[in-house]
Amino acid sequence: MNFHLLEQYLDSLEEEYGIPGLDVIVTRDHETVFRRMVGHSDPEKKKPVSDRDFYLLYSCTKVVTMTAMMQLIEAGKASLYDPVSHFLPEWEAMTVMNADYKTKDYFFSPKLSEPSHYAKNRVRIIDCMSMMAGLTYDMHSEAIQELLAGKPEATTREVVAAIARMPLLFEPGTHYKYSLGHDIIAAVVEVISGERFSDYLNRHIFAPLGITDLTCHMTPEQQARLSAMYVYQPDTHEMKYEPDANNAYMITPNYESGGAALAGTADAYSAVLEALANEGVGRNGARILTKESVLRFTHSVTTGEATREFRSGRFLEYAYGLGVRVKVDSILGWSPVGEFGWDGAAGGYGVIDPFNHVSIFYVEHILNFFEGYSVIHPRVRDLVYKGLQR
Repeated sequence: MNFHLLEQYLDSLEEEYGIPGLDVIVTRDHETVFRRMVGHSDPEKKKPVSDRDFYLLYSCTKVVTMTAMMQLIEAGKASLYDPVSHFLPEWEAMTVMNADYKTKDYFFSPKLSEPSHYAKNRVRIIDCMSMMAGLTYDMHSEAIQELLAGKPEATTREVVAAIARMPLLFEPGTHYKYSLGHDIIAAVVEVISGERFSDYLNRHIFAPLGITDLTCHMTPEQQARLSAMYVYQPDTHEMKYEPDANNAYMITPNYESGGAALAGTADAYSAVLEALANEGVGRNGARILTKESVLRFTHSVTTGEATREFRSGRFLEYAYGLGVRVKVDSILGWSPVGEFGWDGAAGGYGVIDPFNHVSIFYVEHILNFFEGYSVIHPRVRDLVYKGLQR
């Protein structure tokens, strides 16, 4: 193995893009084969990036939520094709807007008064996992705002019930649309397990793997370790420090977003990726999923038009599966077909390769930096695989 090209690339990112700090962990067969921390975790550039730094992980949370759901499916407590209404009764009679969603812009969200009709298809677990339920990503919909006006500390279950009042964009199972589907899954996990979502994650994923620094609710001590957050300014190409950074998806103290709730250290999150890359077994020997369940993540759900909707200018070698991107093209990129993972709004990026037992976690703390997804993430992935083969 020789990772000098990866090292050079990571070291160049501050000068090329202004990335103030980053951390990368690569594991293979339960061994950390590469680790590099570059830059600083404070705006004054006095604190070098360290393994104690906390990050808001945003959508990197989704991989963990999917792991929780697969545990329950593995245990026979649910199936991919169960209607969500089996667990959340308010999802029984859903409506779909009459208008063709493809005539609307990307951020369109229907109102409660939107002309609509009853859905012909039920919203199933697999639809929520694969972003094919017809939902939007509107955390400020009328239904949610009405709920919060009367109950500002609403729970995950209550917010998800409010989401069910909104018309869907399209018939469930017919199109791809990045949305709140994984937040619905968090509520399903709560109902099936009888535990609060964060408690379930702690008991069934984090504690078995020996993880203490991955959480939906940071302690004051963990909050103090939060790495400085920046927002990319496309007009000036500057990274603007954001002193009041917070997770906008945590809309109440009791709402635990299955799509964005987690914060943690690079080591903590990497431990989850590593377990999935090693047939569901952590470095300490604890099993969180069977090999068969992990391999379910290596298959896509989207096909045809839905895959084209998912790609929309990036992810050209991927389709979308059970809450993760799944590599389906052997020509583009150095990782194998079946490699899967996801990323986060602040630049986190996870790769899980269960065939070679390889995991990659790259993390920075920058919002609105889209070149990170289209350029930096695939470049890091390919340089890791080149280094592994040297």
